[in-house]
Amino acid sequence: MSKHQWFQELQEEIKQGILKIDEPLSKYTMTKLGGSADLLAIPATIEETEAVVQYASRNGIPLLLLGNGSNMVVRDGGVRGIVLHLSKLNEISVDGTSIHAEGGADIIDVSRRAAAESLTGLEFACGIPGSVGGAMAMNAGAYGGEIKDVVVQVTVLTKEGERLVLTKDELELGYRQSIITKRGYYVLSADFELKYGDQEAIDAKVADLTFQRESRQPLEFPSAGSVFKRPPGYFAGKLIQDCGLQGKGFGGAEVSTKHAGFIVNKNKATASDYIQTIEMVKATVKKEFGVELELEVKIVGEEKPKKAIE
Repeated sequence: MSKHQWFQELQEEIKQGILKIDEPLSKYTMTKLGGSADLLAIPATIEETEAVVQYASRNGIPLLLLGNGSNMVVRDGGVRGIVLHLSKLNEISVDGTSIHAEGGADIIDVSRRAAAESLTGLEFACGIPGSVGGAMAMNAGAYGGEIKDVVVQVTVLTKEGERLVLTKDELELGYRQSIITKRGYYVLSADFELKYGDQEAIDAKVADLTFQRESRQPLEFPSAGSVFKRPPGYFAGKLIQDCGLQGKGFGGAEVSTKHAGFIVNKNKATASDYIQTIEMVKATVKKEFGVELELEVKIVGEEKPKKAIE
């Protein structure tokens, strides 16, 4: 089967959503890097999402969930198969102290909605650049808070397209991990339980955390966010800084001079530049401190084929 056949057959299922052949994924990643997807599917409903997942499973087609592209580096050769982008599944609703959010909604928007409703508990997420699905998969956290503190249940699709509802305990949430990543589930929605709080206190906390983020993180350049997990007993950014790596890198990619835990696309970098910079950082920290840095970002796709010598 060819990508054109996938396109034609999925058109029968995807009426409200979007299908694109050979779509550059640099348009959809926060690093602004990456080659093209054979087929990009942007479903508009949960039913269309199920149809894409079931179609890929039934036909043995590789399927990659892109999320909102905040925690992923796509190689220059792009991605074979179907890439699933859930940006249209972004509904957020509030019922008392409960919030229901679809998997493609930005967790920042959920945090803002909670604050607007005088609900406390999600302020920590006001600066996390990821989708609800990504936040659930990685048990996202910041400034002393984690998703596991507020989530009640999550609705997912299995790789075969079966819908499951998982409770908080069933999610097996740990440091930057969950059963979602272990099983390769696709997050359709999540339900959170918060508490009513003092509006002035909520607004003050959000303002403070936003200031901290904007003053400490290199938001002026495209990046994948925090590249490495926190090593036990250390801080990745401090190790990288102590190695004198800030401002260093390959091509248009470099270790941020503002926050050493970030690698930025400073000047039309390629994914190869970005990945080379990651490997250089890992090797240097290992050599200097004996610490093996583990990636928080996910690297996907294929290398760009080298041109033959004529």
